Amino acid sequence: MEHSTLTLTVLLVVFAIVYAVYKATRPTVLDNIPGPVSKSFLLGNLGELMQNQAGVTEFSWQETYGDVVKFKASFGMDRLLISDPKALQHILMTSGYRWRKYRERKELSRLTSGKGLLWADGNAHRRQRKVMLPGFGTPEAKNFLPLFFSCAATISRRWSDILFTSDNQSYVFNIPEWTSRATLDAIGQAAFDYDFGATDDHENELGKVYQNMLLKAFGSPSTGALVTLELFRFLPTPITEFINDHNPSPRLTSVHKVTKVANAVARELMLTKSNALLENKGKNDIMSLLVKANAGENPKAQLSDAELISQMRVLLLAGHETTANSLSWLFYELVRNVELQTKLRAEIRATEKVAAARGDPELSVRDLEGMPLLGATVKELLRYHPVAIHMFRVAHEDDVLPLSTPITTTTGEVLTELLVPKGTRTVISIPTYNRNKELFGEDAHIFNPHRWLEPNHVKQGVSLGPFANLATFSGGIRSCIGWRFAVIELQAFIVELLSNFEFAATPKINKIRREAALVMVPTIEGELEKGSQLPLRVTFAPKGGD
Repeated sequence: MEHSTLTLTVLLVVFAIVYAVYKATRPTVLDNIPGPVSKSFLLGNLGELMQNQAGVTEFSWQETYGDVVKFKASFGMDRLLISDPKALQHILMTSGYRWRKYRERKELSRLTSGKGLLWADGNAHRRQRKVMLPGFGTPEAKNFLPLFFSCAATISRRWSDILFTSDNQSYVFNIPEWTSRATLDAIGQAAFDYDFGATDDHENELGKVYQNMLLKAFGSPSTGALVTLELFRFLPTPITEFINDHNPSPRLTSVHKVTKVANAVARELMLTKSNALLENKGKNDIMSLLVKANAGENPKAQLSDAELISQMRVLLLAGHETTANSLSWLFYELVRNVELQTKLRAEIRATEKVAAARGDPELSVRDLEGMPLLGATVKELLRYHPVAIHMFRVAHEDDVLPLSTPITTTTGEVLTELLVPKGTRTVISIPTYNRNKELFGEDAHIFNPHRWLEPNHVKQGVSLGPFANLATFSGGIRSCIGWRFAVIELQAFIVELLSNFEFAATPKINKIRREAALVMVPTIEGELEKGSQLPLRVTFAPKGGD
């Protein structure tokens, strides 16, 4: 059986290569779109795009060729890198499911979070999203603010305990290690009403398996890994899943371990929630709402047990990994801009004084919304350091992409729209859209929160993402349903940590890399094997002059 499977796989791979070469040699309407010269038939330009630091290659291509760039994937196959605002609005927001995820990219979603919302497409995605949405509205997000403050206070307590016993009450913390555990606890309590205890217990199994999982599995991909991923598009889905589920490579071992541990925790939680519902003790966390919907009589509002488990894994991955990395990048910027750190702390403390004077022990959402510098800093963080890097979409029918900026082809023709045939594959670059100078100013490549406070510095442009017109949370039918949670959670952690601590750079700050591992992770040059790192010196924030 294993021998016949291997033989079939080899034959399919050979067929895939022959087919890819055939497709690559046929003339297409994309032939005259400007772009970089391919340096390798085997890899095309994928090495430049996927093996470099996040955004570096795209920024260079954008500067040279504009917001629509043709580049080569493996075996000479054409692909488009797109950051043009109108084209993105069309693909993400107005075309529905006519543009879908690549099959091989769906497989990565299955490996990391099961067949949940990140994996689903078409009708399956529409149904899953409809079931999930009621738990992610504005009132629900605002109600979780006290919980987020509580999780942030836990990390404050742990850091304070360490500082009190350290020389000069100063200590170098690896920020991503702590933010990952704290945000895992936050999503545990918000989504499942369950305390994972990862911040207090660094031996917590769930926290350990998720720590650096994406970096271990997808960071610094080899040429072989990139080519193999390209070949997966030609294999039947069951064969691709079989290969990956039985692949003993060290990279996938970490993913398989997460699957095992997370599925076990999910099943236990699902059973607990179901029993609570039977005893009329159901709560309002997201998991309880999903279990309650499953117990109803409307089949369109239900998920299978496998889908329910997958949604939990989606929430675990997307709900903590992204926020943890965003916090790390924020503190990276704050130690490089001490004046901003000081002003932000002053704004936070002034607001805390007002809240205390009216008798409130914690800030409200209205208080957070009333801090202009905090709001501007969060917007700039999500603009300048989008954790997700790319979105991969393929046209399921012939289409016409509108363009904000006309394209001048290699033959001199000026295009105000782009005809794309069915099967056209695009890579949507979130970093390059978020640094579009026409939208965000000539200083778009500089971290500057004040752009959001200055009139006309940020142009309105076309409507795209759900937050600040950024691509960070995607847009349209696949926009991140938890974006409100993410923004409020970020604000809560920033308020708590900046109010109590001061952050300073360490010598390794100049060696920080924007490592691409599906998401953008801070690492240190030459120390990738040590995982995500951002070592910063932390002390108690001075209390005087508030």
